[in-house]
Amino acid sequence: MTEIFEDILRDISGIVKINSAEGEPEEGAPFGIGAKQALEYYLNLAKKFGFETRNFDGYAGEVVWGEGEEFAILAHLDVVPAGGGWTHAPFGGEIDYENRRVWGRGTMDDKGPAVITLYALKSLKDGGFLPDKKIKLILGCNEESGWKCIDYYKSHAHMPEEGISPDADFPVIYAEKGILQLRLEFEAAGDFEICGGERPNMVCDLCRVKKEGVLREFRGKSAHGSTPEKGVNAILPALKFLGLDFIERMLFGDGFGLNALADETGRLTFSPNIICREGDKIYVTADVRYPATMDRESVLSRIEKAGIPYSVPHEQLPLFNDKNGKLITTLCQVYNEVTGKNCKPIAIGGGTYARALKNGAAFGPEEAGEENTIHQANEYITFEKVDRCFKIYKLAIERLTK
Repeated sequence: MTEIFEDILRDISGIVKINSAEGEPEEGAPFGIGAKQALEYYLNLAKKFGFETRNFDGYAGEVVWGEGEEFAILAHLDVVPAGGGWTHAPFGGEIDYENRRVWGRGTMDDKGPAVITLYALKSLKDGGFLPDKKIKLILGCNEESGWKCIDYYKSHAHMPEEGISPDADFPVIYAEKGILQLRLEFEAAGDFEICGGERPNMVCDLCRVKKEGVLREFRGKSAHGSTPEKGVNAILPALKFLGLDFIERMLFGDGFGLNALADETGRLTFSPNIICREGDKIYVTADVRYPATMDRESVLSRIEKAGIPYSVPHEQLPLFNDKNGKLITTLCQVYNEVTGKNCKPIAIGGGTYARALKNGAAFGPEEAGEENTIHQANEYITFEKVDRCFKIYKLAIERLTK
């Protein structure tokens, strides 16, 4: 292995060891001390490489190189909570030479790709490459739980119009579904308590029910909220146990009639990921990803028709790019050139920082056919993935900034 490859592994491991899931805000740490430490780790590394850096009060950071028209690379350093079911320490940053992978929360989403991208810039710089554009590598600290980092950055700096986000899938994402996080309200009767889920965009892997003085735990398997079929939702068996047939049907039996909504970017997904009882009400937060060519009213009108009270604590509009535009075609060509494949642009249900740009595209690191551990226990990045992403990101930056 080359020296730069070993350095990339070391720094992925180092930043993964920092638990940057959102915590209690502190002075200079609006999303908790872990997110602050992760941002400082990254910016210090970039300074060591000779890049100009700036810390936007712990909300976000940037690494700047070059002059001219601006080009953005947007990544995030916060992570979702570890959750349960790990056999490797979630914040151990274990470099496993036998199995050729690095283990830990954030290795794929999104600390690993963020570190790889920084090293791609370093390699270009050290090799004498001079970009014709001002590259802004922007690091957010609140991507998983609200995007306040991006809002803060936009109010304190200029956001480029074009760029990429290494936080989704290859070969390149031309469209992202719209996102609605709905807080639904149901009537509750009977003497019981129910509580489950950690984040709106994580499939619930643990739901607790207390009834007649007895506490029961229902286990599932976490997954990203945009791909609920890859997880096992622990809320469902808890509802069955309590005999809450109506709520079960509405949440898991397409009681809202949303399954029929689909277009070229895929079908709508509906994932109820948080549940709790407060007094005589049960509140459920569901993560909804709706087709990119549709609007939010397509979803909300069906919720209203069902007569279920709701609020919308968070939403993101869809992203839909021209498949034949320069950005998408260049990125797709780069991926196919490095890998020897012949892939076409795709659409996803995930929401990336690409939406923060007028002309933005998510670009890797996931690939079709490989195990997906994002937002799941035992998240990891393989050595092969690190090497391939380094080559892809380096070439893409070179092509798009010259």
